[in-house]
Amino acid sequence: MAKKNLVFIIEAHQGYLRKSETNCSDENFREQNDILFSAISNTYIPLLDMLERLKKDSLNFKIGLVISAPLCTLLEDPQVQLEYIEHLDSQIQLGEKEILRLKDDPLLIQAKECLSRITQTKTDFTETYGQNLLAAFKKFSDEGYIELIPTAATYAFLPHYADLPEALNAQVETGIFSQRHFFSEGGEGFWLPYMGWSKGIEKILRSYGVNYSIVDTRGILFSEKCPETGIFAPVRTENSLVLFARDPETTEEICGNEGFCNKEQYLCVQNDIGFELSGDELADFKGSNGARIQTGFKYFANGCDEDDRPAYDRDEALRQAKSDAKEFYESKLTKLTEAETLMNGEDPVLVCTIPAEILGQTWFEGIEWFEEVIRLVCENNVIELEQCRNLIENQFSLPKIEPYPCAANGLGYGEDLSDNSNSWMLRHVRKASERMIDLADRFPSESSLKARLLSLGAKEVLLAQSGEWPMMIHESKIPDYTDMLFRNKISSFTKVFDSLASNTVKTDWLTSEEKNTKIFPWMNYRIFCRKK
Repeated sequence: MAKKNLVFIIEAHQGYLRKSETNCSDENFREQNDILFSAISNTYIPLLDMLERLKKDSLNFKIGLVISAPLCTLLEDPQVQLEYIEHLDSQIQLGEKEILRLKDDPLLIQAKECLSRITQTKTDFTETYGQNLLAAFKKFSDEGYIELIPTAATYAFLPHYADLPEALNAQVETGIFSQRHFFSEGGEGFWLPYMGWSKGIEKILRSYGVNYSIVDTRGILFSEKCPETGIFAPVRTENSLVLFARDPETTEEICGNEGFCNKEQYLCVQNDIGFELSGDELADFKGSNGARIQTGFKYFANGCDEDDRPAYDRDEALRQAKSDAKEFYESKLTKLTEAETLMNGEDPVLVCTIPAEILGQTWFEGIEWFEEVIRLVCENNVIELEQCRNLIENQFSLPKIEPYPCAANGLGYGEDLSDNSNSWMLRHVRKASERMIDLADRFPSESSLKARLLSLGAKEVLLAQSGEWPMMIHESKIPDYTDMLFRNKISSFTKVFDSLASNTVKTDWLTSEEKNTKIFPWMNYRIFCRKK
């Protein structure tokens, strides 16, 4: 009997949002920190706790995990770690006031649960993981439970630079080097941001020793030589880069209009007291003076009617999470079983990719649901959890295809990364990329101040290429601040370009910018050189 393989890959990425990067207002600072801190509290720490429980129970599980370089940099930053602890302290202080405010209210139970969870989060962060979440993830990687998969340096949408191979080289090389820097391993695969694929990317990836990647379903099914095995077996490009297709239904099953996370038993993540209480009641909570942000105190379940909102019942939500996990498991088992009959004895593979924000942020109970899915797979022993790196042993005998250009965003082609809200950004960043390539060729062997200036310019271009900025503007997520941040990157690079053109370097400005832009401290501008 063929082995049914199920692959889970969680992708975690974050724009490089840091207070010292710009002279941002406290209001913007609170909003940008809310994005990261919510992810740490609701996704990354709970994910590590889940891995610990599964390991303790001796379950033979395997998953893939993508953590982008900007996110790794932020998680490792002592300043960010301190700000996060201060944020947790503010939440705990607010929680203690909530206990008093609700002492005669039925919602007191929910308030106590929220406070207990936040207090435990602080203990986990400071004591259990010693403020070093990356080391905890690396431990599970070393033990074989997770496969850490590198991605592009700043999560750039690579098809936008398909005609600039030097820009692609810089994104891929810096991404792989960052993976080695943070986790002491480069990995066999490479995660394409937004699953953006265009012709020629396979040559770049293979030149850096990448053996596999994952593409949107369209990339394989719309290819001229669509394989008979469809999305249930890996294929390869002309130069033997192995490609897996993602399961097109997983994300829709979880968070589509009829998805699990929208069921009425689950916590309503939008209903936070930070948007409901008066300014006086939030006076001591950071974020109350200016823009309102999440406090972590949420008391109501989904399907809330403003006049009759049901209180959140944690036990009921967990029972529903188990039921939904069983439904998900059975749907994947059915899919793999049906695929098995068409595989001519070959082992079917189903790759399920899950954005990290879904687990704990979009869907508060997402981690518990995911843990239950893993337990069902391990206990029933009909499906085997695998990692992509273990499924490419026959790399050079797989059927060859030329993948169709595609992406996982928009309608399948990344339209939301270049629409009427953000398309203006592309012309600026492409011009900066072209100029950086030209500078790298014109100054191939600089040292001292000029080399520092060029390397700063390379960092600014990579940061400007980030796909996070157009996506955040598209989603209206702190758009004014995102706009300012992007313009600052372009402006900073332009100063570098002008300084080199006039052969003048302002040392104080350069030193200040280097101090503020802490990402990629090893940066060598020659990554933008044209390959000979």
